[in-house]
Amino acid sequence: MIRLQLGLFVAILLVSASLHGAPQAGGPPPSSVQAWLADGSAALAKGDYARAEQQFRRALAAEPQSVGILNDLAISLAKQGKTKEAIPYYERALRLRPGEPETVRNLAVACFREQEYAKALPLAQRLARKWPGDFQANELAGLSLFALDRYSEAAQSLEAASHSNPKDLPTLYMLGQAYLRSGNYPAVTGVFARIMEINPNSAEAHVMMGQAYDKMFHEDQALAEYLAAERADTTFAGVHSGLGQLYFKRDKLEQAAAEFREELKRFPADPVANCLLGQVLARQDQPALAAGYFRAALSANSRYKEALFGLGRAELALGHPQQAATALRKAIAVDPNYAQAHYQLGDALARLGDQAGAARERNLSAQIQAKQQAAYTEKLNGKQPGRQ
Repeated sequence: MIRLQLGLFVAILLVSASLHGAPQAGGPPPSSVQAWLADGSAALAKGDYARAEQQFRRALAAEPQSVGILNDLAISLAKQGKTKEAIPYYERALRLRPGEPETVRNLAVACFREQEYAKALPLAQRLARKWPGDFQANELAGLSLFALDRYSEAAQSLEAASHSNPKDLPTLYMLGQAYLRSGNYPAVTGVFARIMEINPNSAEAHVMMGQAYDKMFHEDQALAEYLAAERADTTFAGVHSGLGQLYFKRDKLEQAAAEFREELKRFPADPVANCLLGQVLARQDQPALAAGYFRAALSANSRYKEALFGLGRAELALGHPQQAATALRKAIAVDPNYAQAHYQLGDALARLGDQAGAARERNLSAQIQAKQQAAYTEKLNGKQPGRQ
């Protein structure tokens, strides 16, 4: 589980491009434009980004085709947190001078900050191809791939970034997470060893190994790793949620709820801890309380399918089939092969009097489960699904 914003791992390297064109005919005299540029650059260096923006806007009005001014204006906006406003200026600069490395880099960072990962990725990859050892380009490409759920590819880019900066712990942590999400557990163990060499008391590494052991159904080892993480840093994101999940699996509901509440003391908006606490409360026949935590999870991540499913079941338990159907349809929109959601939607539709719809959803649920079981059986037998 990752609660750290991916953007925290990307260094803000915004490069000023001193590539200013000639003043437009009939515009202010060169001395005025140069004065605005000099003042804007000085303000940018001093951290007075609002003044820098003002001066670069004046200069851009005189020199609208200047790649350097467009880039510097965008930087002054980005430095004020106006990243979305900065993006069109970077894009204008690239249209004027395609492939300008400084502008490509700045635009890639801006797109990433705005969670436009599909736009950030090709820009970062272009830089990584040009400079294979560029730490930021490889890291940015890896994190963009991770955000796009392309974990195996993310691991490749993050390995390249780690090769350039082998002691960067955040990159190693994300690399481990990429291997974890792609199911490459031996590689997770290798990353764990690399982190331990740098920081033997790394809570991040212990949480990562706890997650890996949990996915491999080695619950005792997972518990040991989470407890080691707690000893290293009880405030680290994911420590208490990890422990809570293990207790939940063992039906130790009170202990699980206590761990999730401990996590939420520090990270009240965390969608995973909210969803998991909702699941515990649902198991304890407290659907009204559970629904509140599912809604909190969805406030942070509206496409969190487990929270949508949990909310749907809670609404059913509360006698609200229409609200249940709405939540369950959203869960199915996120994952059309969510068999349990189809089945529960069938229950909701039946209560609403739509027997034909109910039968259709239950039939879909059975078909999906049959296909999933067949694929699982073929995998166990060492066959590729769908092949003889």
